[in-house]
Amino acid sequence: MEQEKSKGIVFVDAINHRVIRLLVSVLLVLVCLYVASKLHYIWSPIGQFLAVVSAPIITAGIFYYLMNPLVDILEKKKIPRTVTIITLFVLAIAVIIWAVVAVVPFVELQLIEFATNFPHYWTSIQKNLMHHLPKDVLKQFGSQISSISEKSMDSISKLFTTLGGQTWKSVHSVLSVLTIVVLTVITFPFILFFLLKDGKNITPYITGFLPRRYKRPTAKVMGKISDRISAYVRGQLIVAFSVGVLFIVGYQIIGLKFGVALGVIAGILNLIPYLGSFIAIVLAIFVALVVNPIMVIKVLIVFFVEQTVEGRLISPMVLGNSLEIHPVTILLVLLSAGKLFGVVGVIIGIPVYAAIKVIVIEIYEWYKRVSVLYEADREHAKREKEKSAK
Repeated sequence: MEQEKSKGIVFVDAINHRVIRLLVSVLLVLVCLYVASKLHYIWSPIGQFLAVVSAPIITAGIFYYLMNPLVDILEKKKIPRTVTIITLFVLAIAVIIWAVVAVVPFVELQLIEFATNFPHYWTSIQKNLMHHLPKDVLKQFGSQISSISEKSMDSISKLFTTLGGQTWKSVHSVLSVLTIVVLTVITFPFILFFLLKDGKNITPYITGFLPRRYKRPTAKVMGKISDRISAYVRGQLIVAFSVGVLFIVGYQIIGLKFGVALGVIAGILNLIPYLGSFIAIVLAIFVALVVNPIMVIKVLIVFFVEQTVEGRLISPMVLGNSLEIHPVTILLVLLSAGKLFGVVGVIIGIPVYAAIKVIVIEIYEWYKRVSVLYEADREHAKREKEKSAK
C-alpha cells in the first residue's frame, strides 16, 4: 500500500516538474519574442532582403512542383533530366509568347473599355433597377436607392483619384515593385533550372548536418511537406485553369460582355480558395446588371453549373482531400495571412499552414511515444494489437 502511494507521489511530482518546465519554456519563448519585436533596426534590412529574394524563390517553387513530376517520369524512361528541363523551358517560353501576343492584348482591351465606360455602366445599372423594381418598393425606398447609388459612385471616384494620386506620389514604391518584378523574371528561371536538376539532393544535403538518429525522421517530415505542397500547387493551378475555361465558355454561350476578361479573372481569383469564386461572381453580376435582370439569372446559372462541375468532378479528381484541412480553417488562415502579409500571405498561407501542420503532428506523435502521460494509452494500444494478432 505504501509502495503504491509512494509511486503516486513520484508520478505527481514528475508531472508537476514537467508542467513547471513547460511553463518556464513558454515564458522564455514569450520574452524572446518580445525582445525580438523591439529590434526593428535588425529586422528591417532582413525584411527588405527577404522581400527581394522570396519572390523568385516562391515563383521557382511553384513551377518546380508543376514540372518536376514530368521530369521524374521521363528520367525513369532513360531521358536525361537536363534535356527534359530544357525542352520544358522552350515549351513554357512558347506558351508565354503566345499568351502575350494573343490573349493578353484582348483581355487588356476589354479591361480598358470597362474602366472607361464604368460611369455609364453604373448609370445603366441604376436605371435598370428603377425600371424593374415594383412600384411600391420604389415609393418606399426609391430615394434611399438613389442616395446609396450617388454615394457609392462618389466613393469609387474618390478611391480611383486617391489611388492615382498615391501612385504618382509614391514613385519610390512603384520603382521598388518594378525592381522586384524584373529581378524575379530574370533570376527565377535559373533557380528553377537548378531545382529541377538537383532538387532531389536537397533533403540528403540538409539531413547530412544532423545526427544519425534524427536523419530518417527529418527526411520523413520533409518528404511529407513536399508531397502536401506539391499536391496543393499542382491541384490549385489545374483547378484554376479549368475554372477559367468553364467561365469563359459559359459567358460566351450566354453572350455576356467582357466574358473572356471575366473568365480569366475568375481563373486567377480561384487560386484563393472560397473567397476567389465569390469575388469573381460579384464582378460578373455587376456586368450583367448593365444589360438586364435576365442576364443576371443567366450568370447565376453559369455560376451554378461551374460550381457543380468544379465541386463534383474537377476538385475531387485533382485535389481530393490531400491537405486534410477543414474549410473553416482554410478561411481563417486566408483571413489572418492576408491581414499579416497581404497578397503574398493569401497565396502562400495555405501551403505554409499545411507544412506547419505536418511538423506539429510529427512532434505530437513523438511526444506520445516518449511521454509518461501517454503510457496507459501505449499499453492499451499494445494489448489491442496483441488481441488482433490472435
